[in-house]
Parts: sequence; C-alpha cells; structure tokens
Amino acid sequence: MVSARLMHVLERSKWFVPSQSGFRRRRNTIDNLLKLETAIREAFVRKKHLVSIFFDIEKAYDRTWRYGILKDLSDIGLKGNLPLFIKNFLQTRIFQIRIGNILSDNFNQQEDVPQGSVLSVLLFIIKINGIVSKLPAYVNSTLFVDDIQIHCAGDDMGFIQRQLQTAINNMTDWSSKNGFIFSPQKTVCMHFCRRRGLHPDPDFQLNGSPIPIVHETKFLGIIFDTKLTFRSHIKHLKTKCIRTLNIMKVLSSTSWGADKVSLMRIYRSLVRSKLDYGVPVYGSAAKSTLKMLDSVHHQGLRIATGAFRTTPIPSLHVISGEPSLELRRHRLSLSYFYKIKSDESHPQHYKVINPIFGSLFSVRLSFTPTFGFRIGEILKYFGIEDFPVVSNVEDPPPWKETQLDFIDDFLHFFKPSTSDIVFQQHFYDHRQHYSDYIPIYTDGSKSDNHVGSAAVFPDFTIAETLHHFCSVYTSELYAIYLGLLKISTLNFKKAIIYTDSRSGINALRSAKHNNHPLVMKCFDLHHTLKNTKIKYCWIPGHVGIPGNERADKAAKSANASREAFVPLIDALQAVKLSQHREWQRIWDGQSNNKLYKIQPSIKGFGNLTIRKHDVILTRLRIGHTFLTHRHLLHSDRPYM
Repeated sequence: MVSARLMHVLERSKWFVPSQSGFRRRRNTIDNLLKLETAIREAFVRKKHLVSIFFDIEKAYDRTWRYGILKDLSDIGLKGNLPLFIKNFLQTRIFQIRIGNILSDNFNQQEDVPQGSVLSVLLFIIKINGIVSKLPAYVNSTLFVDDIQIHCAGDDMGFIQRQLQTAINNMTDWSSKNGFIFSPQKTVCMHFCRRRGLHPDPDFQLNGSPIPIVHETKFLGIIFDTKLTFRSHIKHLKTKCIRTLNIMKVLSSTSWGADKVSLMRIYRSLVRSKLDYGVPVYGSAAKSTLKMLDSVHHQGLRIATGAFRTTPIPSLHVISGEPSLELRRHRLSLSYFYKIKSDESHPQHYKVINPIFGSLFSVRLSFTPTFGFRIGEILKYFGIEDFPVVSNVEDPPPWKETQLDFIDDFLHFFKPSTSDIVFQQHFYDHRQHYSDYIPIYTDGSKSDNHVGSAAVFPDFTIAETLHHFCSVYTSELYAIYLGLLKISTLNFKKAIIYTDSRSGINALRSAKHNNHPLVMKCFDLHHTLKNTKIKYCWIPGHVGIPGNERADKAAKSANASREAFVPLIDALQAVKLSQHREWQRIWDGQSNNKLYKIQPSIKGFGNLTIRKHDVILTRLRIGHTFLTHRHLLHSDRPYM
C-alpha cells in the first residue's frame, strides 16, 4: 500500500528523471536499449562518432545512504507519517553470518536498503535518481535502477571527450556525496563509429583510473558491438537457446515422453522468450545475421512436434501453430511501436512517431534506419494503414474510492435454460421497483467492417461508429461512456444504465485494476456527476427487452463517425490478426505442399496425449517419414 501510494505521488509530480525506466509502469528495459540504438544509428548516418560509457556501481544496494533517502523525501515535499514510517522501516536492521550450523553474533546494518522488500527498489531509485541530473547539455543518459549509461555524439573526438569527462566528474562528485562508488574495472567505454581510416579512441579517467575501451559489452541483456551489427549478440543468443533445447530433448522422444502441447509450452516459455527479448533493437540486424536464429526455432518445433528432419519449413510452422521468427519479430516490433504511441509521456514517443534524418537514410541506403522508419516498412509489409491510438488515461490515486453502484437482479438466472418470457416479466417487475430512475439502454455492435455504439434514452438515441479495429468490448464500454456523457448535459436526478455486456460490467467493478482507457473515462465521468445518482445493471441481450433491442439496432446502423478512437488493447489485437493474415497468405502460396492439401488453414490440428501416436500422425499429415524421405539425409536414391 505504501509503495503504491508513494509511486503514484512521484509519477504524478513527474519527479523521476525521464531516462529512468526501472520498475515504472509502462516502462521497461527496451526503452533504454532503443534510445541508445537510435542515437547510434543517427550518428552513423551523419558520419559522426558516438561514445558511450557504461557504469557499474559497487554494491549499489548495500551502500545506499539511508539519511539521503529521507532527505530526498523531504525535498519532494513529503512530510508527516510517511517519512516516519520509512525511517522506522530502514533502521534497526540486523544480520548474522552462518557457516554450516554455526551462527555468528548479531551485527547492525548501518546503511543500505533491505533487499527483498516491496519498498526496497522504490527507495533505491529515489536515491539514485539525481545521479544524472547535472549532465552537460550534449550528453544523454539512460537509467534502469542502477544500470547507468551516458553517451555523446559529435564530429570532433576532442569535443566528445570534454563533454563526457565533465559528465563523469559530475557523476563522481554526486556519488561521493551520496555514498556510491563506481567500479573502474567494470565501468567500460565503447566508441561507435563507421568511419574508415585511423581515428583515435577517447581517453577517460574515473577516480584517477583509466576507463577501459572495449569493442563489445552487454547492456541490459543485449550485446552491443562497435558497428552495431548485433552479430555477437545473436551468436550468444543462439548458443544459449541450444543449451535450453536440451531440456526438451530429455523430456520426450518420438515414441515416449511429454505430449506436443506440453513441449510447446516449454519451448515458448524457455526458448522463445529469449528470442523475443530485445527484438525491437536487435531486429535491426542484417537478414543474414538474423537467419542464424531460424535453426534454433525450427529445431525446437521439430522436437515438440516430432516432425521428421526433412519436413518443409512452412509445414513445420503450421503443424506447430508457430509462425516464422520474421513474422513474430514484425509483430513484436509493431506492438512495441503502438505501446509507445499510446503514451505521450514516453521519452521516445516523438523520436519514434516522427523520426528524423529521413532524407539522409533515403540517400545512404547502406545505413540501417532507426526504429521509426523500420516500423513504416513493417506496416507496408502487413498491409496496415497507420492509425491513431488513444492516449493512456492517468491512473486514479490508490486511495481513491472506485466503488460504483450495481444492480444484480439478473445475474442469478442461467440464460441458456431461461425462457425470454421469464426475463421480460422479471424486467417489468424490476422497472416497477426502480420506476423513479430514468432508464438508459446501451449496446455495442461489431461486424466485418463496422463497429458501432449506441445509448437509448426515453426520448432520443445517440449512436456513433468507431474504428473498425475496435473490439466489441470497446464498443460496449463506449456505449456506456456515451450514456454518461449525455447525462452530464441533462438535469437527471436518478438514472440506471442498462447493458447486456457482462465484461463491461465486470470492468467497471474493477476499475482500479483495469487498463482500458474507457473504463477510467467512465469512472472519472461518473464521479463528476455528483448531483445524479447513477446505477449500473446487467440485462440479458436478445430476449425481447424493448430498450435493449432498440439499442442493438441503433448500434448496428450507427453512421456518426468517431474514427480516431482505437485503444491500445485493440491495436495489439489488430497487429496479431495482421500477422495471421500475412502468415495465411504465405501458406496459400504453398499449394503443392502435401500438408496444405489437407489443411489449407494455419489453425493447425488438435493434440493426442499419447506421444507415439501423435508423432506418427504428424509425420503422416506432413508426408515426410523415415521410410519415404530418409534418402535425403544420405544423398541416396528414393526408396519408394
């Protein structure tokens, strides 16, 4: 509770430096990786140098200054019980050392934040927040908890060296005043450059010791090299994934072991998750470099399905239900793009939405473009016209009451076994009981290319269309929002909003834990209508309730456009459907494939729990078995 409330106050006041991405909502390590990769790509295309320094703090948590945390809380403006609570939380901490069964005496911990507590990371990032606050204007930084990186680009190496050395000195002064110590051995420098000919590497000093210059380093799980080819990272990733595949090998064979569904779950959680991490960044590598990972993907699918080694790759994708890595990388990159697009406060928002140096990238084709330009190519590949995504709504304060008033008169009925007449009669009884409440019926509708929402009042109806990417769930919520919006202009004392969407009602019940922007809009609007008593009621749809039937027809025939409204959750679903559509197009081009003749859809097949039977059936469906295709492994004549 304390952590959630403190974090909300810090986020609302914009206290964190924009470069801090650690343990903040809607932020992750990819933000920092993409910022650095974008800066390097822009420096390359302008034929400039970019020098980056990756810092390592010795025993960061153990050296955290407790009084400094309390001082920072005071500087934020937090007074009263909260600082006292945190002070008591930090003090009187003791520890022991155990060797075998022998325990040492108790020792008091003078400094540090207790590791493992829900408050520990938040208190640490409060303390570390100021470390990049006094950097020169030409020096940029990224910060993920204690993973600190600074970089500077320019034509003149002397200018870069002066700027970064000033930044190092300022950070060293700050750290010495706040109890942190940088490790000169683990802090490294990288010189990113594609210039030919001789040019000197920079020379930096950290506490009197030279910072080593390296040609590659791992930063937040991604290995960066000086030319930004990501070849070293992909080789390392391939080796790590192949080792993980050995787990699947010992769990099954072609005649015994775990079934296909279980093996695919293991593959997705242990191997594919590694391949997915950092895709928006390392996905910019050359196609020939990225192809190194295809063998890992295909080997994992063969182990899981039991497919023969000569199985065509398109058949392997369909039989396993897993698309190619290229399609998956496109989907992950697009999903990340729309996440940034929906968050205007994101530090990379304008860099991604409006990328710069487009004319240079269009002329210098040998230079890989930045993420914003790469996304344009993926959109063309998927056949998607870019669309606006609604911005995230600010989260309500954790202490704010989110309870709305619901009527549950119809929830106890089991709809499949209840006749329409029973529902109608019960609704008439319900309206007699709430006759002093104005009824407002809402409904949403979605067809192939039409999404509509409607709110039916006693004397008039409001109906609007949404973007065709919006889901029926969004249309139902927007219908409720339309009703609330109209109530705000009318002089109603009491009103009941009726909806046949259980998911919409459940979303309003748990508004504090729901990320859909319309839920928060409804919640905020509800609490502004203090002079109107509003209740929410679920009613069954298509059972002959007149108001609900009118709302359903109005939603289906809505023509007033509201094209700009696409929530992030619907944008991500649209990206997923676009991936499936492109995959299906590729599969349709395999008309001579043996599996395509019996399975023209990419939906795949069901699962047999007996491993041996499942493998036999898989190989028969694909048309590649040991008997019919073993000659391909030995360059022999066909046996059949």
